[in-house]
Amino acid sequence: MARNLGDVLQEFRQHRQVMQQELQKVIIGQDTVIEQIFAAIFTRGHCLLEGVPGLAKTLMVSTLARILDLGFKRIQFTPDLMPSDITGTNVLEEDESGRRSFRFVEGPIFTNILLADEINRTPPKTQAALLQAMQEREATVGQETYKLPEPFFVIATQNPIEQEGTYPLPEAQLDRFMFNIRVDYPTRDEEEKILANTTRGETPAIEKILSAKAILNLQKLVGSVAVSEYIIKYAAALVRATRPKDESAPTFVKELVAWGAGPRAGQFLIQGGKALAAMDGRFSVSIDDVQKIAIPVLRHRVSTNFQAQAEGMTTEDVITRLMKEIPTPEIPKFA
Repeated sequence: MARNLGDVLQEFRQHRQVMQQELQKVIIGQDTVIEQIFAAIFTRGHCLLEGVPGLAKTLMVSTLARILDLGFKRIQFTPDLMPSDITGTNVLEEDESGRRSFRFVEGPIFTNILLADEINRTPPKTQAALLQAMQEREATVGQETYKLPEPFFVIATQNPIEQEGTYPLPEAQLDRFMFNIRVDYPTRDEEEKILANTTRGETPAIEKILSAKAILNLQKLVGSVAVSEYIIKYAAALVRATRPKDESAPTFVKELVAWGAGPRAGQFLIQGGKALAAMDGRFSVSIDDVQKIAIPVLRHRVSTNFQAQAEGMTTEDVITRLMKEIPTPEIPKFA
């Protein structure tokens, strides 16, 4: 017997709550960050986490992998890291009869959750080794192309303060990330709780909640969440208004923005909205869902110019002002 969609969504909501409870055994606070990472995972997206050292970014990702019962690999990006250190390489072997042949040895990219730690510490040549994996879910080594396991996510971290010895991510690479998530300092209460919990010498037991197959099914469920034409028009209007040369762009965008977001931003606004709705047990995406994820979707796709920097206007300031100026569609109510 086919299950009711409402029951399935409520079950999904409960799964998400249990996942958050398990994660909070280790990670104190950071509710918004966790919600955005969940939204990316349930829509096959990738995340870029930015924050100063010591905010438990790596611990958050490794704990998440344990909760989801998925394969997890970590790559520490360094200036001398080579592309083959990520994708793998062909090794020449000789059998008992003296015949020589090449055997492919998989690199750490062949996993479910790949943590690219301090991704901006390696040159663009090595960063680019992730491009094909993030977009096509495959890796090419020599003349062979290999499929990556499903599901596959890249969660990268970078330190926003240190500039020496770093290589800024190219725009094409940044655009592959669904969200650019800022990990901020904890509140006073959270920090006191962190100090109390982490200095006891105890390691909390983490339960596995979802398998790889369950996640793939939930990704299909999220894809089936309804999106009205009004939501699509609003997302398109928001993205188009970030482009200074577009006729719909407000005057302040034309004055302060060097370039705006591409169509992929609109796709991620819709997909992220679907994930938020599904995690809340709702059938359809609301305007609030789109606005809630607008900043993490757009902040790395909109570039401010020198005038904005001189006026102290950040990308977040521009996006926040834009959401206030772009009118929300009036959705008709039917009797």
